[in-house]
Amino acid sequence: MFRTLCSATLALGLAVAASAPARAHHGWSWAQEDQTRLEGVIEEISMAPPHPSLRVRAADGTVWFVELGNPGRTARSGFAADTAGIGDRVTVIGNRDRDAGEAHMKAVRIVIDGRNYDMYPERIRSD
Repeated sequence: MFRTLCSATLALGLAVAASAPARAHHGWSWAQEDQTRLEGVIEEISMAPPHPSLRVRAADGTVWFVELGNPGRTARSGFAADTAGIGDRVTVIGNRDRDAGEAHMKAVRIVIDGRNYDMYPERIRSD
């Protein structure tokens, strides 16, 4: 009984610890209040849950990890796996990570070929 209880407690503790990084980036608490604009070239597109994402190379060579909305929100914005391709120019408006050392942001809008894909239209503060 004691061994089973210890094993269950250890398993629960490990599950909670493993999920902490994933929980940290849900919501907006990890992101700066001010929105920024990122312009660059798409290097990678992922439509995998929990958040579709882009990797975007800025003019200075920095590769940014850009979270889009959850899969349903991303689809409602009109953005799909075939909307853009590797090498396409993109503008991202969003909130960057509070940790200035992280090239990570959450997009509220992305613009490709002059078309807006609004992931979080209620959060857009600049055009």
